[in-house]
Amino acid sequence: MEKQKVTEMLTLFQKRYPNPRPALRYTNAFELLVAVVLSAQCTDERVNRVTESLFIEYGTPEKMLALGEEDLGKRIFSCGLYRSKAKHLIQTCRALIENYGGQVPATLEELRTLPGVGVKTANVVYSVQFGGDAIAVDTHVFRVSNRLGLSNSNTPAACEKDLQRAIPKHQWGKAHHYLIFLGREICSARKPDCQNCFLNHLCEKKIRKK
Repeated sequence: MEKQKVTEMLTLFQKRYPNPRPALRYTNAFELLVAVVLSAQCTDERVNRVTESLFIEYGTPEKMLALGEEDLGKRIFSCGLYRSKAKHLIQTCRALIENYGGQVPATLEELRTLPGVGVKTANVVYSVQFGGDAIAVDTHVFRVSNRLGLSNSNTPAACEKDLQRAIPKHQWGKAHHYLIFLGREICSARKPDCQNCFLNHLCEKKIRKK
């Protein structure tokens, strides 16, 4: 996509979503990390309902580790994939305590060493909590980026590289939220509302109003 079109697109995104922030509720880096892990294949609304009580009682690595994998699994059951999520979260709590003094590390490299923390999760925490320049590619970002023409990719990794090339680095963090919001509000997977999309004139995808 031409740089001029990208600039116009980002300007329109900013007007539409002037204060892009995650829908997940959290108060610190550890809570954000846990919430992002739980959000895999789960809605933010569901995660928020689960973490509302979870964080009150077990909002630190030490408390969550003491809870144990089985009991944690019971508490996060409704988020889906609860067994693997509980296992990874308990392992992460142990790693945070043993290697980082109970604190969530602030670099991408260190975040990615945590059990069950993949590229997407690390990018979200790094960008949102620590103000780093990163673009996390979830299903919304992947779909919307390819439809708009910001990417022409078959994998999240390739999509991330396309977005890094297309979007100025200092806007990566905001762009991640822009694309998510558009995917939820207008550019849905099955029935994108192209006719009422504020980016319709810039979109390169062959989805057009009939």
